[in-house]
Amino acid sequence: MSAYIIEGGSKLYGSVRVHGAKNSALPILAACILTNGECVIDDCPPLRDVEGTVRILRRLGATAVRDGDTLAVKASALAKNDIPDSLMREMRSSVIFLGALTARYGSARLSYPGGCELGPRPIDLHLAGLRSLGAKIVESGGGIECSAPDGLRGCDISLSIPSVGATENIMLAATAAKGRTRIFNPAREPEIVDLQNFLTAMGAEVRGAGGSIIEIEGGKPLHGARHRVIPDRIVAATYMAAVASAGGAVSIENVRPADIASVSAVLREAGVDIRESQNRIEVASEGRLKSVRPIKTQGYPGFPTDAQSIVMSVMASAQGTTMFVENIFESRYRHAGELIRMGADIRVEGRVAVVSGVKRLYGANVSATDLRGGAGLVVAALGAEGETAVGDIEFIERGYCGLDESLAGLGARISKR
Repeated sequence: MSAYIIEGGSKLYGSVRVHGAKNSALPILAACILTNGECVIDDCPPLRDVEGTVRILRRLGATAVRDGDTLAVKASALAKNDIPDSLMREMRSSVIFLGALTARYGSARLSYPGGCELGPRPIDLHLAGLRSLGAKIVESGGGIECSAPDGLRGCDISLSIPSVGATENIMLAATAAKGRTRIFNPAREPEIVDLQNFLTAMGAEVRGAGGSIIEIEGGKPLHGARHRVIPDRIVAATYMAAVASAGGAVSIENVRPADIASVSAVLREAGVDIRESQNRIEVASEGRLKSVRPIKTQGYPGFPTDAQSIVMSVMASAQGTTMFVENIFESRYRHAGELIRMGADIRVEGRVAVVSGVKRLYGANVSATDLRGGAGLVVAALGAEGETAVGDIEFIERGYCGLDESLAGLGARISKR
């Protein structure tokens, strides 16, 4: 297992560019199988999860050719509609192929997905949405078989919670459904809007993403398209938190400030100087930060659950006490125990974590417990005293491309071994 070795105490200066969003790239790549035409995806980073999705595409019979951060996908020779357990276990988002394959073939077979252990994340809403569209689904032995012998039919679907994955699966399947599909209470994340933009570039008729109702007029002929993935808002938030933890002044490029307004608001309240322009955020931090009002994770545009661990690492050494309430996942405080090894004062009870800031954190041997929790440990280590070894960085590399190199370019003393 690889590790990051971080000697804390170095302030960060310079500029850094944010790569394309993992959570946009994955459903967009799944959408490529809806057409025989070539789809060219720009700013598609070579992350572990992206490469896992590429392996699935190739297993299905599609071609996928990478040239730097551009990926060209062509599914004209698609020959299979099943995904083996070994590939499904690599990441949670692989379930997005259920809607795409059902739209393409009228049937799909796959096993339950894997990914980070963040507590129960049932796919009931995914399956209920597809059933509403006319799909027949059989679950047995850890596998899922989906078929639509009479074709998919558009309908109204109301989600009990605004699930990102369920919204995406329904959108993909509905492109092949006869008639209109309306999704009420959909997820509103920027990645949903990005998927809509890609689908419309392919010729689909989709509107309303980012709002309370998404409408899809199914059955439109789809063709190849070229699309640039939006910047990764959680990567941008991570760099912001890194500056808040270590101190310094950094210009974060290729970012959409509105996408992470909730994170910026929290860091500003803590004492971080944040200035925004059209595609840039300038972050400066000096001295000890202060605690903030309770942070409650919510669906977009609320505070993102993916930024919870990252900001907690900043608050661990802020003056005062900050309370976190995790409303999305049940088991998203596993990183707290690792921060405690670094000297943090954190008490966790159920979905609530109370962080009493200490004067400083200290280097220690810690391990990434999941993707964002691992990033949070890196953030903490940058501002800690002494050397920290962050192990199991394979989790981190699922969502960050060259994180160590980017931080080193800003002056951090970080290496990979």
